[in-house]
Amino acid sequence: MGEWIVLAVILGLVVWVVLIYNKLVTLRNAFRNAFAQIDVQLTRRHDLIPNLVETAKGYMAHERETLEAVIQARNQAASSLKQAAADPTNLVAIGQLGEAEGMLAGTLGRLFALSEAYPDLKANQNMMQLSEELTATENRVAFARQAYNDAVMVYNNAREVVPNNFIAGPFGFVAQPLLEIENVAMRAVPKVSF
Repeated sequence: MGEWIVLAVILGLVVWVVLIYNKLVTLRNAFRNAFAQIDVQLTRRHDLIPNLVETAKGYMAHERETLEAVIQARNQAASSLKQAAADPTNLVAIGQLGEAEGMLAGTLGRLFALSEAYPDLKANQNMMQLSEELTATENRVAFARQAYNDAVMVYNNAREVVPNNFIAGPFGFVAQPLLEIENVAMRAVPKVSF
């Protein structure tokens, strides 16, 4: 009879480990899928930028430095996205993606600020349409990033709570970072003068 109790306890532990493992795998796959949605939106954003720059080139010929900075930031962001998309669990790649996207947002902000000085450019139908598409894409990126960060938080919480943490470590379930895209220009305190 004692053998059956020991066997039942061992079987119960195995089932318990399998259930926790499967839950962690499911949550890891959920945040990977959420990252795939970010990938789609950021790729769309990156594809819009060359058209935006080409449209602006005709009007902003002497703003070449800004236009080149936008293209360079776009290329860096696209490269970072490719690395992060290859392995969304790569902590370094996710961090670099956040930094690259922040730089891109900053250079795009400078481009739009400069475009204010060119009324013909602001009135250009193609520029207006691209700006509108880019704004809509930025909103989609924000929603996708929020869904990703929520999925990462659920995963991180599940891997850190007792008893899951006893299973997570030995099976290689590591904490994942949130995707933070910081636009330094947007965080600056606006100057108010009367």
